[in-house]
Amino acid sequence: MSNKSLISPKGSKEPAPVQIQRELSFKVAHNLFVSFKYAWQGLSYTFSTQRNFRIHTIIGSVALSLGLALHLQPVELAVIALTSGLVLVMELLNTALEAVVDLTVQRTYHDLAKIAKDCAAAAVLVSALAAVIIAGFLITPPLMLILSA
Repeated sequence: MSNKSLISPKGSKEPAPVQIQRELSFKVAHNLFVSFKYAWQGLSYTFSTQRNFRIHTIIGSVALSLGLALHLQPVELAVIALTSGLVLVMELLNTALEAVVDLTVQRTYHDLAKIAKDCAAAAVLVSALAAVIIAGFLITPPLMLILSA
């Protein structure tokens, strides 16, 4: 795979391709296996370094296990799995954004960096609350039937 990209010169009326070197392009996946390897590295990094990711993984697993134990309908299990997965995706994006912000501001404080990090964390919080509410609506009725019997 080439490290060159095509761009149009500034101000031209017709797109005339110009080749530029992308010397700073970092690890490029040359095949599908390598792409999965990089994705797995990101998942492993997040799982091993982010406490909240591990907590969300456990809570999502418990919710899905409860749904299986309560014999929820497949579509209800799918909704629980999907909302739990979205929380994990948000946590992965939060981790990535925090790394980029930290790289940019290094060890200095910046108000915009704080806003970016706080908003990313809030996105995780909102998705987690939505997932808990949805799982609660799906799991509570059959659980109450079992507990009241």
